[in-house]
Amino acid sequence: MAINVLICDDSSFARKQMKRALPTEWEVEVHFAADGIEGVEAIRQGKGEVVFLDLTMPNLDGYGVLETIRRDDLPAMVIVVSGDIQPDAQERVKKLGAMAFIKKPIDQDKARAVLTEYGIMTGA
Repeated sequence: MAINVLICDDSSFARKQMKRALPTEWEVEVHFAADGIEGVEAIRQGKGEVVFLDLTMPNLDGYGVLETIRRDDLPAMVIVVSGDIQPDAQERVKKLGAMAFIKKPIDQDKARAVLTEYGIMTGA
């Protein structure tokens, strides 16, 4: 059964790049959101069992998405994918419940390693 994966990033290029980085052997249904508000709505609709989340977005940023997920106890495993690699940002997202933090750009090897490390994707 396919896992619902949500890619939440305001850049259409980054969304496409993230989709290409997903391991080809991973059975997923990919959904997209262009900002945090769309992302939270998609998670509420069950489209984000696994979420690849950018931090810098209009309307509601990645921190706000993480705060909403935590506050509303939404069922989502979040991996932050961001160009902001400052230690403070990494620490903050982990405190807000993100499983992992990956620096952009991401490739299939990095994605596979994180997904395997956290037991999200098995049998690779």
